[in-house]
Amino acid sequence: MPKIIKAKNQLAANQLCATCDSSIFDFKTTKDLKLHDDLIGQERALGAIRMAAKIRHEDFNLFVLGKSGSGRHNAVKKIFQQEAGNKPVPNDWVYVNNFDVPHKPIAIELPPGLAIRLKMAMETLVDDLANNIPALFDSEDYRTQRRHIDQEFDDQNEQSFSQLGKNARKRDIAILRTPMGFAVAAIHKGETIKPEDYNALAKDKRQQIDNNVAVTQKELEAILKLVPNREKERRQSVEILNVRMAEQGVGDSIVEVEDEFKSFKPVTKYLASVRADLIQNADIFLDSEPTQQAGAFPVATSKHYTKPRFYRYTVNVVVSNDPSNEAVAPIVVADLPTLANLIGRVEHVSEMGALTTNFTMIKPGALHLANGGYLILNAREVLTEPFAWDALKRCLESGNISIVSAGEKLGFITTVSLEPDPIPLNVRVVLVGDRMLYYLLASLDLDFQRLFKLQADFNDAGERNDETMQFFASMIGSIAQRNNLRALNPKGVARLLQEGSRLVDDTKKLSLNLGELSDILREADYWTAEAGRKVINSHDIDKAINEKDKRASRIRELSQEAITRGTILIETDGFEIGQINALSILQIGSYRFGRPSRVTAKVRMGTGKVIDIEREVELGGSIHSKGVMILSSYLATNYALNVPMSLWASIAFEQSYGGVDGDSASAAELFALLSALSQLPIDQSLAVTGSINQRGQIQAIGGINEKIEGFYDVCLARNLTGQQGILMPVSNVKNLMLRSRVVESVKKNRFKVIAIETIDQGMEILTGCKAGVRNKNGEFPKESVNGLVESRLREFANRRVVFAKSADSKDIEDRRKSS
Repeated sequence: MPKIIKAKNQLAANQLCATCDSSIFDFKTTKDLKLHDDLIGQERALGAIRMAAKIRHEDFNLFVLGKSGSGRHNAVKKIFQQEAGNKPVPNDWVYVNNFDVPHKPIAIELPPGLAIRLKMAMETLVDDLANNIPALFDSEDYRTQRRHIDQEFDDQNEQSFSQLGKNARKRDIAILRTPMGFAVAAIHKGETIKPEDYNALAKDKRQQIDNNVAVTQKELEAILKLVPNREKERRQSVEILNVRMAEQGVGDSIVEVEDEFKSFKPVTKYLASVRADLIQNADIFLDSEPTQQAGAFPVATSKHYTKPRFYRYTVNVVVSNDPSNEAVAPIVVADLPTLANLIGRVEHVSEMGALTTNFTMIKPGALHLANGGYLILNAREVLTEPFAWDALKRCLESGNISIVSAGEKLGFITTVSLEPDPIPLNVRVVLVGDRMLYYLLASLDLDFQRLFKLQADFNDAGERNDETMQFFASMIGSIAQRNNLRALNPKGVARLLQEGSRLVDDTKKLSLNLGELSDILREADYWTAEAGRKVINSHDIDKAINEKDKRASRIRELSQEAITRGTILIETDGFEIGQINALSILQIGSYRFGRPSRVTAKVRMGTGKVIDIEREVELGGSIHSKGVMILSSYLATNYALNVPMSLWASIAFEQSYGGVDGDSASAAELFALLSALSQLPIDQSLAVTGSINQRGQIQAIGGINEKIEGFYDVCLARNLTGQQGILMPVSNVKNLMLRSRVVESVKKNRFKVIAIETIDQGMEILTGCKAGVRNKNGEFPKESVNGLVESRLREFANRRVVFAKSADSKDIEDRRKSS
């Protein structure tokens, strides 16, 4: 068995987890602390938000990026609420009917609060006219004037027919009414001359009768031609009378509305068109309807403006701001930013199988409601809703809100729709999303950085010191009070802050993800209640953390069970050549855990090729392949420099059936390869993690805590021997926030964590053999690790030369025989 070398950089228990000293807190419970809503460590992001809230330029919209739970939304809303009071209340907007072009409704801007007043004024006007106009046309004055017009027409017709009758009688001609109209016939002594009597008359007499009939017919035709003209004149007279009466009724009612809004030119222009249309279409107020019955009591005034035939005079209030309330600019959070919810929509109703619409069916979107203020959107939601992102950019670029439906964009709607006037846009848009979305938009969308010039990047971690921990204690107390949770004692706060460092894997940092800390705190409150206590302590925090881990650990337990039962081959004691325990991370959802993997290496004489089996079968990622190429470079530039590299080697992750990526196993792979070359066995009670560079230095990796705990749990299941442990990069010591079970075992010398800086240090610990350095002659000591590796490589090179010479001799002999 190789000699075990005592590691110089074996870490003490107090280096494995930076605990928080509860004695720095001078309160009994967090109830003693003042509420604190300010964020710590986010000065850069908060400065960008304040700038977005105050700057007047339109294209300085804001993208807030960071992890969910970092307080992004609350910070944005809080700063905007502070600034909203310094901005004027936005104007109201209404849509009204365009009487000339009905499919293009007119948008009118009004001072705050006037939109509702205009709407109510128009409703009152319609109700008044619906009552006044029928009464006006039913008045005695109107009836008298109407009878006079009708009588004048009747008198003219009667006079014409009377004169015609007199003239006809003088000629012995009668005008007869028949079902087919008027007929002219000759008479004698008051009787119509029969055909046989007419034929018996003398020729000159018949000629005279025919002439008289013809003259009478011409006179009759002339009179009949006058009748339609006189009827037209009568209708015109009636229309003039109706217009005059309507003008009187409309004028008396609409003048009050005109006086109220006379200082607003768009409204006075609209009211002028309303006056003209009311006068022209006064008959719609005369349509009879069933009389409402209300028993013995009179019927209340009907809301005539709700009837469809009066919709043309309705005012559709799109945006209304009440100036009597607290004067602030609007802050709108759009939870579902679909195209319609963002820019508005035009609704349709089905009538007789056809879709119809009108300007009263125009509905506002979030941009309308936030106009003059702030609009907060979830970036991912906007990008995943069809057409929403393009519509948002179009509105910001044009400075107008134009309502367009998805059906119109795709050409699916063939019915007549509306084209409402666009409304000028003045809004500050805030997108809240993760960093990946921001960088993708910045690189792929040419319009993005032009429209969103500001970014508020929220930090994931803040500095950990006594001052910040005091601040965090106040913040934790505030979270507890706002969520109606039990108070924490100092030890409970200290344990939660310790977990805050664990969340960011850094002994000098604290997590700024308040959402995660709040989740732990609320679960701890539950366990405190279960235990019947009134104050949350460190045990409750531990319980919450452990139970959360337990709920998600099914896959981890199955993986460890497979190792314990020998299904997955992992050695935790003994020595093997070309075999080592590497550490990897598996992540399922938000839960991740570490586990060991066996890495093996095989070598023989070759042409200098190191085969990465994972890459050959396309299971290795690009970063993993890069790590293998770096270790190949390390071999080629550190050993047997004056002879050709004559190595063939293969490296594999045993029992790996999925993708492998990352370079955190490159150190382990190199250790296995050096072991195979030197024929020195590696201590299987140790596992290794770390990446390497071409100079043989061990570099930092991620997930160090989970990796150590993963191998520790495997060793614990097989009983700890005191020889088991981890080799890790020195540069990762600052990231150690291990669970108490590991720390306690290290304290009792049952497990060890060793920090290394170079490949040589690692090989000495793993093999129990000195690594060796070159002497004055440039040679490694023969029995050192490096000496054995170089000797093996030279052996491969020499054998390759011998093989090449023998192959050449055989080739020459074969050619001689063939000639």
